[in-house]
Amino acid sequence: MSYPGPPASTWLQLRWAAAREAALDVLYPRTCRACDVPLLALAPRTGMSAWLCKTCLEGLDRIEPPYCSVCGEAFDGAMTAEFRCWNCTGRRIAFDFAVAGFKAVGPLRELVHSFKYSRDLSLRGVLAEALRHALDDPRLAAEDLANWLLVPVPLHFLRERRREFNQSWELCRMLSPLTGIPAAQVLRRTRMTRTQARLERKQRLENLHGVFALRHCFPWLPRPDVKGRRILLVDDVLTTGATAHECAKVLKQQGGAEKVVVITATRG
Repeated sequence: MSYPGPPASTWLQLRWAAAREAALDVLYPRTCRACDVPLLALAPRTGMSAWLCKTCLEGLDRIEPPYCSVCGEAFDGAMTAEFRCWNCTGRRIAFDFAVAGFKAVGPLRELVHSFKYSRDLSLRGVLAEALRHALDDPRLAAEDLANWLLVPVPLHFLRERRREFNQSWELCRMLSPLTGIPAAQVLRRTRMTRTQARLERKQRLENLHGVFALRHCFPWLPRPDVKGRRILLVDDVLTTGATAHECAKVLKQQGGAEKVVVITATRG
């Protein structure tokens, strides 16, 4: 394992947690977060199986090699050497590479949509577990991620106020105690932009140019220093990588970060 995981619990804490969970199962029986089918009483308490039924688990499309060595887009075929996809070829990309847990299809696509646009914060847990699968990438498994920093992609404060939360920061807050990797809000958006989902690749790049900067903090609440740090840039989904590129550029050029790796729950 490339990260320390949650802190060790005492025998008493484990017994209390087991009793509490058993009581909650009686009062509020667990159901699949994707289809509402009741979960078995003996269903695991950790991992994707703690949130999804067997049928929905089988509907997940995990990203496995071969995939683009830069953006992580999966490809069919028998490729054995590293390669760049058409989207990354000829582009200067600020982040070192990007990895995702699953493809943005099936149950996870609907869960991400409900999380972001229906304000269902209870879905943070299952999406954080999906995000944790991205850490299984061999390039990250060789690293001591305890010394890295989880950094969310920021929302403009007006959009965050309307949504009532930043989905990327919520995922960081869930992933940090699961992995033991510290998290901090380092970036901010300097202006409101159009929604990326409806834009072509060139329009996405133009839409986001210069929109990110290092976060301002009060004097008594200093911003974490990212100079020389290795960063895990966290988001729910990666599509063209335009947003991640702009964030990574600021982290490296303004913040002095040594390395930026993008991890997302899904890959669009």
